[in-house]
Amino acid sequence: MRLIRVSFRSANEYGIMRIATRSRAETSNNPHRQATTATRTILLVDSEPETTEMVGSHLRLAGFQVLMANDAETGLEIAHQESPDLAILDLTLPGMSGNDFCKTLKQEAETCEIQLIVLTARSEEIDRIVAFEIGVDDYVTKPFSPRELVYRVHSVLRRSVAAPAKSVVTVGPITLDHGRCHVRVDGKVIHLTPKEFKMLSLLAERPGIVQRRETLLCQVWGDEDAIEGRSVDTYLRRLRAKLGPAADCIKTVYGFGYRLAV
Repeated sequence: MRLIRVSFRSANEYGIMRIATRSRAETSNNPHRQATTATRTILLVDSEPETTEMVGSHLRLAGFQVLMANDAETGLEIAHQESPDLAILDLTLPGMSGNDFCKTLKQEAETCEIQLIVLTARSEEIDRIVAFEIGVDDYVTKPFSPRELVYRVHSVLRRSVAAPAKSVVTVGPITLDHGRCHVRVDGKVIHLTPKEFKMLSLLAERPGIVQRRETLLCQVWGDEDAIEGRSVDTYLRRLRAKLGPAADCIKTVYGFGYRLAV
């Protein structure tokens, strides 16, 4: 027997069902379930109800709380009101493209820290690269293994809590505000992509310490097969250009990597 709790406001206004818990008998012996998922909420956004139901079933079995939407507008409303830990979405959504959906989440302070996994039939390399540029954390193509998707969710969530950052970090003229997801140089706001912000954040966590290129690649891009090591250099060039007079704060240590000057 499982305990099902329905949020009537959500069910009436958004056409979703929120599943809160399962009985201990159903989940205690489940190898997919991990203790860290007890309070984790996943938002599924896909135009195909059968896909959200099937994925949702596997995620609930793994111990997650699941929210569902079948169009972009509803998905954004739920993201703002429920603040899920992670969203899984298709690139083709009614009312808005998946890429625009991701951009909207990443540009707003209330939703910029939601982790993102794309689940789509579009398998072209350019689609993957564009998604990663926007700030997607993982990319899974259809047809897919639900079991593997659950483990990818675990992996993304583990990375997101591996090194919690301070809310506001200042190094020289550079100030990073993680709560608002923006950067100031000498008090002036500059606009960075999610990847650029994440890279600068990693350098700012250990100012003065050399961060190897391979470490930055792993921390910023994770297991993304479409990304090459030289992408770090490309992003650093773009980041320096946006930092303007503070560009010299990022020092190149030839043969090793980069560090943020103190």
